Amino acid sequence: MHEIQEKILELSRSENLAKLSLRDVARLIGAPQEAPQKIKHHLLQLEKKGFVTLDRAKGVMTRAATTPTWSKGLLENKTSMFSIPVIGTANCGPATIFAEANFQGFLRVSSRLVGRSRPRGLYAIKTDGLSMNRAKVGEKCIDDGDYVIVDSESRTASTGDIVLALVDNKATIKRYIDDRKENDQIVLKAESSLDYEPIYIHEDDDFSISGKVVGLIKNPK
Repeated sequence: MHEIQEKILELSRSENLAKLSLRDVARLIGAPQEAPQKIKHHLLQLEKKGFVTLDRAKGVMTRAATTPTWSKGLLENKTSMFSIPVIGTANCGPATIFAEANFQGFLRVSSRLVGRSRPRGLYAIKTDGLSMNRAKVGEKCIDDGDYVIVDSESRTASTGDIVLALVDNKATIKRYIDDRKENDQIVLKAESSLDYEPIYIHEDDDFSISGKVVGLIKNPK
């Protein structure tokens, strides 16, 4: 999220944004030099992303009940529908996309598709590439353009898990192989109809597991 949007969202905890002028918002977030049109742009982005809803005619502001961040958040209601944050695109070939700070909106899905009664800790990543098109989540293969559902609270992987890995702060979806006992390495393995080389990593490299893949939403062709 842009720094100005973060400051505006924080301001919304104590102030009714619908009753403030754009210049007032800029002043209260400590950026009086910012043009009103720039503040308006970031307010519209926050509305588009579902964080706040403003009715300036009535002076009414509505905030999301739970702040939807990439790592912990989502909107939850009494129905069986979830709003899961989409944090970007992960390359299913080489690790080339930085994902963690790339919030793009929400994916509205049924709890039955996710296979969970609560969406806590879940976020979605849109896949880019074919290196996992033979990897199955449930009974479905991961194709280019699909959304994988990642559990951000499951960051300890076992051999065979499909994970979202961050290598040098860039995201990739791969099959995790723990080969540390025999060869002092971790392997991120592709499963594809094409020829993709595995990624070999030492445990001391700039590498982390951002979460396990626990679901798949197919993008209609």
